[in-house]
Amino acid sequence: MKFFSSLALSTIFIAGAFAQSVDIGAPADGTTVSAGSNITVEIDKPPTLTGSTEVAIIIGFLSCSGFASGCPPPSEILGTILYNGPYDPEFHSTGGGVNDRPYQNFTVTIPSSVSPGPAQLGVAHVALVGAGQYPFLETLNITLNVVSVKRGEGIPPFDISWAPESGDTTISFPSDT
Repeated sequence: MKFFSSLALSTIFIAGAFAQSVDIGAPADGTTVSAGSNITVEIDKPPTLTGSTEVAIIIGFLSCSGFASGCPPPSEILGTILYNGPYDPEFHSTGGGVNDRPYQNFTVTIPSSVSPGPAQLGVAHVALVGAGQYPFLETLNITLNVVSVKRGEGIPPFDISWAPESGDTTISFPSDT
């Protein structure tokens, strides 16, 4: 009988824990990002039946280039911390529909010194769950592909001139001579 009581209690705690998990809504797994660029990380909170109090979100970035067998899980190392603070997911009026989830967006900067190649965006989520407010911690991650953009790449140099008398604007691209 004690076995079944313990099993039932364990099942309740496990179900409550899974009910409190979050998802990385953006960027998508496998997204290509530039070193030094800003990205928006969307953390979604699926609906739950168990009450919880959100405590924090920690977002980390780890280049996988230094690891022979790929990045270690975020439960072992988050890397460079890009955000560490409160998590307050809210419903937003975009999209509408019954399946909308509350979420919060975080704008973070990919380190400019990172090597090109695979990297991990890791998230640690901390909450207090249930009437007894037991602590809950989960980690999740996605893979990013980092590319390096050197100064001068992308948009070629150009000159803009404006003639106020006529209102004409001229854009010229210097020729390669």
